[in-house]
Amino acid sequence: MRFGGYSVKLILFGTFRLDGGSMFGSVPKNIWSKSIAADSDNCIPLACRALLLESEERRILVDVGAGDKWNDKLRKIYEIELAPQATLGFNPADITDVVLTHLHFDHAGGISYLDPNGELKLTYPNAQIHLQTANWERAINPTPKDRASYLPENVEPLKSANLNLCDGTLEVLPNLYVHRVDGHTPGQQWIEVGDAQDPSSPKLFFPTDLIPTRHHVLIPFHMGYDVCADTIMREKLAFLERAEATNATVCFQHDIDVALAKIKRNDKGGFEAVAV
Repeated sequence: MRFGGYSVKLILFGTFRLDGGSMFGSVPKNIWSKSIAADSDNCIPLACRALLLESEERRILVDVGAGDKWNDKLRKIYEIELAPQATLGFNPADITDVVLTHLHFDHAGGISYLDPNGELKLTYPNAQIHLQTANWERAINPTPKDRASYLPENVEPLKSANLNLCDGTLEVLPNLYVHRVDGHTPGQQWIEVGDAQDPSSPKLFFPTDLIPTRHHVLIPFHMGYDVCADTIMREKLAFLERAEATNATVCFQHDIDVALAKIKRNDKGGFEAVAV
């Protein structure tokens, strides 16, 4: 795929699972389970999907998966399965930029690793890290609600990284835009790849946890992890209207089965994701 002058590849860092009720918030199980089945622990399978953007000058990762710093207990709870680095198709040392949508463990856990001496090291030592200031501040001082998602081993190593802290919506790299949204967590950023000045230019949207799977395209279907339901529903509506209007290709980060879709209206006037 090509968008905005970049060759774009989807990278599957691995899979994991989370509680189905938490993934659908106030939506009853007898409704959401019609779309995706839960296991015996009431968990649903999820993907850790990322983007690799390549041009002549840059190799850019958008999010870096959950990483491999897990003890046996947590690995079992979350059923974390990782793809070996050798199968991902890139060398971490060649990555010039990492755009982190936010610092929750399933998006930023792969930013560091433990060396043979048990010391934390940056996985992408030559990369500039692009992150919203508000999310950096939240990760450094997490609330009781999200402390389990902002893990110190993923945050502390970034204090020695080449950080580019962003504020709001902007073009962080040529034809790569970040859009701040706050309903899931303060300073999350969804990603747009394409020439924003050319309406006919193909667009790729990466909504991250604004719309983690195709099942969450319905406006009321949002996560219990979200910090503000009203905010995220307004943000989702704006995103979906923009995706429909621009005919953008949308990449779902956590959908286990469908990676890419177009946003269309159904016969009732609501939004739906049509796989491509």
